[in-house]
Amino acid sequence: MDTPETAPAGSLELMRWIVWAQRKNGENWIRERGLSHEQSVTLVYLVQNPGAIQRDIARMSRTSAASVSSLLQGLERRGLVERRTEPGNERSKRVYATPAGSELVAGFDTAMTAVEETILAPLDQAERDTLRTLLSKITADLPQPAQS
Repeated sequence: MDTPETAPAGSLELMRWIVWAQRKNGENWIRERGLSHEQSVTLVYLVQNPGAIQRDIARMSRTSAASVSSLLQGLERRGLVERRTEPGNERSKRVYATPAGSELVAGFDTAMTAVEETILAPLDQAERDTLRTLLSKITADLPQPAQS
């Protein structure tokens, strides 16, 4: 008979375990670059959305304008982002990742693809296809997560 320590976990608990492994690897990659999670998400967003305004960053990160301002100040001090005023509208500032900021987060997608490959390594292609089909079925009616 299985003891509580060795009893199979429920499906959602197993999914949380997988997400935890993925997140820990992502956090390690980010930490190696001296970034917080929030800083890395913001830099990736700015690489993908150059010239965003602070309100867009606050919406994407689901945080306040004050928090975004503080976050951007820290990234500016490190030379990873810059804020530029719009010609003819000095009150509106657009935010851009600098080349150093872009370089710092370059490769994140590749690193996460490698993590996915490691996590899915025990499955053959048919099992991976089945897993994807089942996960697609589960997520079909769930609300979409916010883009980050």
